[in-house]
Amino acid sequence: MMRKLPLRLVVLILLLSIGSCGLEQPQTVLKLAHTLDQQHSVHRAMEFMDERLQMLSGGSMRIDIYPGGQLGSERELIELLQIGSLAMTKVSASPMEGFVPELKIFNLPYVFRDADHFWAVLQSDIGRKLLLAGERARLRGLGYFDAGSRSFYVNDKPIYTPEDLKGLKIRVQNSQTAIKMVNTLGGAATPVSWGELYTALQQGVVQGAENNPPSFYLSKHYEVSRYYTLDEHTYVPDMLLISTEVWKKLNARQRAWLQQAVDEAVDYQRTLWQESTRESLAAVEAAGVKVIYPDKQPFIDAVKPLHASFAGTEVGDLLAQIARL
Repeated sequence: MMRKLPLRLVVLILLLSIGSCGLEQPQTVLKLAHTLDQQHSVHRAMEFMDERLQMLSGGSMRIDIYPGGQLGSERELIELLQIGSLAMTKVSASPMEGFVPELKIFNLPYVFRDADHFWAVLQSDIGRKLLLAGERARLRGLGYFDAGSRSFYVNDKPIYTPEDLKGLKIRVQNSQTAIKMVNTLGGAATPVSWGELYTALQQGVVQGAENNPPSFYLSKHYEVSRYYTLDEHTYVPDMLLISTEVWKKLNARQRAWLQQAVDEAVDYQRTLWQESTRESLAAVEAAGVKVIYPDKQPFIDAVKPLHASFAGTEVGDLLAQIARL
């Protein structure tokens, strides 16, 4: 038989329970998934973003991060955002052209004169409009992470001019514009998923690929591909996306906290990226990779017909606007 508690103790427990309920606030948890290694500057920036969000929100918001493709490929993560089953993800702007056609501008070669021009565009009205263009596909862009410039790396021969690419199967992302670019330069564009690329290079399914220095290094592709040509044909940013279904559920203060945390993380990641790029190039050279700095003009000239093919289209108009900045 249960012993009855003294009345004054029951009242005290009730008062404490009511008091604690008033003090505790429900925490909003945003799940963020991506496919990168935890050493990557973008992942480290996301951890920083979570810290800042918790601080700005007084602990009422946080971000749970699932790295390394734990929850799926980039395309699968995008689709999870569209149905609201995942709050946030980071994807390359390259496959995003399948959801937002205007974003194929980032897959066109030699659109940007250099890194300074690239960031000037991203921070202009053009960049902001492109960031929000995915809302019609239920994907709201919150910010751009630096992914540097993409260059060719191949297994068995140096690449100095576009002619050197002829006959080589070059891995590209799943982007029709990226495929056209490599084919225009004389290579044979071959889409391969990122997770399968090391083996594809090793087994000769493809003879080369193209990416930025940190990705070339962290993926260990330099163990197979011994020539890296810094032709810097494209600047393709990473995009931090949030599901519009999730965004709508946040109140104005929560949106402001989140956007501030994102903006600070973007600045932090750019610094990390610059350090990572220098360290990666030094590391692959130390490992015996021949890093080549070619004359870019033959590459620029070779893709002029590709640029001309967009005349009279929305992308062609964007090319003209970007050239004027």
